[in-house]
Amino acid sequence: MSQQQSQPQSQATDAAHSHPGAPGPTPGTTGGQRPASAVPGWVTGGLVFAGVLMLVNGLLAILQGISAIAQDDVYGSVGDYVFGMSLTGWGWTLLVLGVIVAAVGYGILQGAWWARITGIFVASLSMVLHFLFLPYTPVWSVIMVGIDFFVILALATAQDIADTSSGQSA
Repeated sequence: MSQQQSQPQSQATDAAHSHPGAPGPTPGTTGGQRPASAVPGWVTGGLVFAGVLMLVNGLLAILQGISAIAQDDVYGSVGDYVFGMSLTGWGWTLLVLGVIVAAVGYGILQGAWWARITGIFVASLSMVLHFLFLPYTPVWSVIMVGIDFFVILALATAQDIADTSSGQSA
């Protein structure tokens, strides 16, 4: 019974100590105070998502390239193909692309300012190259095009962390 009586009194005390011009409680916070971090979690989450996807995409492209250079039996021969390049040429292309994509993904995870724009460009290039590699690995190429799409989406829609934190200071 005493707990029920003290609860309304503590709410009244909190209301009495609030400033007249201060905003009321915001959803997800208590007592009208802002959370300690001014950057929303989805902003950094989208960048981490894109960075991890790029690291994985880069490592897989490196492995794909090595496999194609070694002329393993992983890839079947393609007859007449408009964008004909030898399997060794595709291997070197995928190897170089994989190294660049992994480096940019690492840069995104480190918060490098150059990595977001470079990431959009490199993911677009990766999307085109995997589309051109479609006859060799149809299902895998479609999966990689989809992953590149989500990387571009995450990088293009993520807000700048510096603008978000400076815009919310009161």
